[in-house]
Amino acid sequence: MSAVVPALGYKIAVLVFIENTSGEQLLLLRNKAPNRGSWSPLGGKLETSLGESPFECAVREAREEAGLVLEPSDLHLFAMIAERAYEGQSHWLLFLFRSRRTHDEVPPEIAEGRFAFFSRQAIDGLAIPETDRKILWPLYDQHRDGFVALRAECDPNGPIVYTVEESLAAPAPGAPPPSNS
Repeated sequence: MSAVVPALGYKIAVLVFIENTSGEQLLLLRNKAPNRGSWSPLGGKLETSLGESPFECAVREAREEAGLVLEPSDLHLFAMIAERAYEGQSHWLLFLFRSRRTHDEVPPEIAEGRFAFFSRQAIDGLAIPETDRKILWPLYDQHRDGFVALRAECDPNGPIVYTVEESLAAPAPGAPPPSNS
């Protein structure tokens, strides 16, 4: 028998993974909910009333939060996650992007929080959301050059359970990127 899913609305958001030339990740120590007091990649909610696409949102969030100028072609969509009943508050549809462009400067502090670069190994020791520790970062490690779609059951009274719905391997080294036309 499947669990009863609460009638909650969806929030649609993006996360943008940005590395420096040393391979460290740019993270934001968030001052606001969700994830206040936790380190996470930059990102935010889609402007759904404007019909904003996930790529447009990722470009906008990189500019607004970190002052970075990216184009949609600078981004690789590597994951889509449907989180059911995250913290019992809402469902989330997340689009995870990896920037193909590196950035070496730490952006200035903003109302959302402060930035810092961390090695991938150091991230495991930071204050990060449980779903990031159990799902997001392992997804990044395994699929950052490919693609994965999954759903996560975030029952506040039990463990997070996720199901991979599709997984595509990264292209072979030297293979041309897929065409957008």
